[in-house]
Amino acid sequence: MTAQAYSFVRTFEPEPERELCVDRHYLLCASAGALRLEAQGQAWLLPPARAALIEAGRAITVSLPQPVTTASVLFHTAFTPPPAAPLAVFDLTPLARSLVAECGAYGAADEPLDPYGEALFTALAAVAWRLAETPSPVVVPAGRSAELRRALRMTEDRLGEEVRFEDIADAIGLAPRSLARRFADETGLTWQAVLRRMRIMRAIEELAAGDTPVTKIAFAVGYTSLSAFNAAFRDLTGRSPTQYRESFH
Repeated sequence: MTAQAYSFVRTFEPEPERELCVDRHYLLCASAGALRLEAQGQAWLLPPARAALIEAGRAITVSLPQPVTTASVLFHTAFTPPPAAPLAVFDLTPLARSLVAECGAYGAADEPLDPYGEALFTALAAVAWRLAETPSPVVVPAGRSAELRRALRMTEDRLGEEVRFEDIADAIGLAPRSLARRFADETGLTWQAVLRRMRIMRAIEELAAGDTPVTKIAFAVGYTSLSAFNAAFRDLTGRSPTQYRESFH
């Protein structure tokens, strides 16, 4: 008999992007490190404080920029209703993280759940499905056209520098006005707004990677003022960098 739900805990070394598609609803989490995922023209970062709920059969692209330990849960489609959205990334509450950890004892996919396990997974599904209704705003667009994807890659490669929009446009062979229209049409955001999100996402990645001081991280992602970095971080995540790091543990 196929288990109604089971946990998957494993440690991975850094690796390039690959496609992931499973036949169950998938709660993808990291208990250590951080992983990146891309789908539907957007990209997210998953440190331990966050999770992605992915509908069964939905393909996503996953990459591991650093060593990561996953603590994920898979639900049979007959065990839970489909999520409200095909993909949602959200912050985990302490209750959700405790339930994910407790479900880690049930790792065999070919055994039925005992009553306690069934109650655990049912509770986790209820909590995760509710949290998924409030997705995280820390997301960056992936772009549809080749030109915009190049512009996004170049912007991300220069986060620690004094990056200028005009230089990005010149490097990909578009007038600044044309590239600005691409950003508006394909992302609904300005380049400056995307740059800000990229810097915060990179900062979250660094916060998850170790104990590098917040000031050093702020300068590494392109901010010249710690107060400006803290304000931008709080505006996007609702927490200070220090509070966000503390939520990983």
